[in-house]
Amino acid sequence: MDDFAADPSHPRYASLLMRHRLEVAEKRGMLAGSAMIAHGRGEAFDYLLGERTTPSAAAASRQALAVLQAAKRPVLSVNGNVAALACDDMLRLADALQCPLEVNIFYRTPERMEAILSYINERKEALGLDVTVLGDAPDATIPGLKGPRAACHREGILESDAILVPLEDGDRCQALVAMGKTVVVIDLNPLSRSAQQASITIVDELSRALKTMLELAEKEDRLHIDETYDHHAILQAGLAEMLRAMNGR
Repeated sequence: MDDFAADPSHPRYASLLMRHRLEVAEKRGMLAGSAMIAHGRGEAFDYLLGERTTPSAAAASRQALAVLQAAKRPVLSVNGNVAALACDDMLRLADALQCPLEVNIFYRTPERMEAILSYINERKEALGLDVTVLGDAPDATIPGLKGPRAACHREGILESDAILVPLEDGDRCQALVAMGKTVVVIDLNPLSRSAQQASITIVDELSRALKTMLELAEKEDRLHIDETYDHHAILQAGLAEMLRAMNGR
């Protein structure tokens, strides 16, 4: 999806590249109708951050990776936007963690599932990675959710003890937390329900957060979980970073 002709020196290059990936994914049938709106909402918060990884986001990424490494059954959840924006890095992280990746979307239709799974498997083959990709034949449901979006795999999301759910919706995040799972969210809005309810929230742009975790995984075999980690303090720090950026620091 990266056949993008813009000049890499353009100050908005990274943002424009992400928009391009969404455009291509939309043509492939991977996205819901509200996908562009959701992405634009996140972009607005990224502008407030100065489109950079803040110290609090880096700390959250480190804690998230440590928790996923220590988990007995970690799982990475992927929706349409995540597949479009950061498929390769999600596959690389799943490979580093030796865990499955499961497609689990809000507006579930057979056509969208086929489009997303097809693209992920194409990228998996291109990268030469041995990653289990779930989502095509769900055999369980997430308690507390109704309709097609509750569908999941028993060997994936249902039996996981720690789960990374980037760009998640609040209802599903709440349901996963209620199941007793450690839920890691990547969300540029520190005030969202997902950000507030998650166990760990990385207030950063998706591809930057994944890059941080992948770099840490390459440098260190096993990270230590910070027992003093304060979820709400990290969220407050993320919000403070935005306010400082708005006020010119």
